[in-house]
Amino acid sequence: MNTSVKAVSFASLLLGLALGALPILAHHSFSAEYDDTKPVKVSGVVTKVEWMNPHIWFFVDEKTADGKITHWAFSGGAPGQLMRRGINKDVIQPGMMIYVEGFRAKDGSDNANGTKVTFPDGRQVFTTSQEPGQSDSKRDGKN
Repeated sequence: MNTSVKAVSFASLLLGLALGALPILAHHSFSAEYDDTKPVKVSGVVTKVEWMNPHIWFFVDEKTADGKITHWAFSGGAPGQLMRRGINKDVIQPGMMIYVEGFRAKDGSDNANGTKVTFPDGRQVFTTSQEPGQSDSKRDGKN
């Protein structure tokens, strides 16, 4: 094999490895993005739901007593994990009033990891990949 063919082959191999690693780099642990010392409790109206990998996102407008609206974005578990627990994309819909508990993003923004959603009728769903009572190390995928 001549040198230029070897170089092209090697470059192709490196490119393939780099592209294959992107999904791993794109995924993050809970502790990389969220602060478990800063719990949030938000009551508001769902404005949007994104049901796609790697995590679902649902957006909630919270109206304060003085009329100010805060636009929250909540990250949940992977759609496949949620569906295996009986939670499908129809559970949370735009226009619904919900109460969300979770943990604020480390950057202090109005983004959070939504762990539990409670509906006005008292039903609850756990929207993260962490099951209730599971340790933080298991939540982060470390056993």
